[in-house]
Amino acid sequence: MSGRSAADRREELVGLYRYLSDCHECPLKDTRTNLVFGSGHADADLMFVGEAPGFHEDRQGKPFVGRAGKLLDQLLTEIGLEREGVFVANVLKCRPPDNRDPLPEEIEECKPHLFKQIELIEPRVICTLGNFATKLLSGSPQGITKVHGRAQDREVGGRAVRLYPIFHPAAALRTESMRNTLRENFRRLPELLEEPRPSPAASPPLAPHGPELPEGVDGATQGDERPPQLDLFG
Repeated sequence: MSGRSAADRREELVGLYRYLSDCHECPLKDTRTNLVFGSGHADADLMFVGEAPGFHEDRQGKPFVGRAGKLLDQLLTEIGLEREGVFVANVLKCRPPDNRDPLPEEIEECKPHLFKQIELIEPRVICTLGNFATKLLSGSPQGITKVHGRAQDREVGGRAVRLYPIFHPAAALRTESMRNTLRENFRRLPELLEEPRPSPAASPPLAPHGPELPEGVDGATQGDERPPQLDLFG
C-alpha cells in the first residue's frame, strides 16, 4: 500500500481525469465524443479493465453502459457485489472509429494512464476482460482462451496485484456456453478478494509507474463542466 491517504489518491485521480479531458492530445481525440475515463469506487479492491469504449460509452462518457455492461452488472449482483463498489475502466479512454480494434500506438499512448489509475486506486484484484487487457497487463502474448479463470500475481503500476483474466462480457452475449463460462469465472471472485494481497517480491514487474501530472494539475479546479462520470469517486 502507498503512504498516501485515500483522500490524496482520490484528488490525484480527479487530476488525472481533468488532465486527460483538457490537456492530453490523444490520437483519437478528434473522433471521440467523450473521454471515457472510468467509473466506480476510487478505493475499490476489485477493478475491471476492458478493451475500449463502444458507441454508447462514447456518447455517455461512461464505461460498459450497453448490453455488455448490463451483463456485467448482472454477474456482479449474482456474487453479491455492485457496480458502485468496484472500478471499471478500459485500456483505451477513447472510442476507436467504427469500434475497430485498438492500434498498437493507441495502446502505448493510453497505457501509462491506465497504470496511473491502478497505482492510485490500489486494487487487490484486477479482472482483465478479453485479449487486449489481458495481454497488456499480464505482459504475455497468451490469449484469453488459454488463460481465462487462472489468477496471476503481477506488479502493475507499481502495485502488487492479482490479475484474473476472464472473457469480455460482449463475447458472452453471443452464446449460452460462453455466458456460463463467464459466470463460473465470476463465482471465484469473492474467494480471490479474501486472499492476502500478493507480495511484491513474488510479482514480476510489468510496467513503470504512470506519468506524473504537469505542475498545477490536480483535483482542486472549480467551476468547469464535466461529463456525468464523476460518480467514480464514491
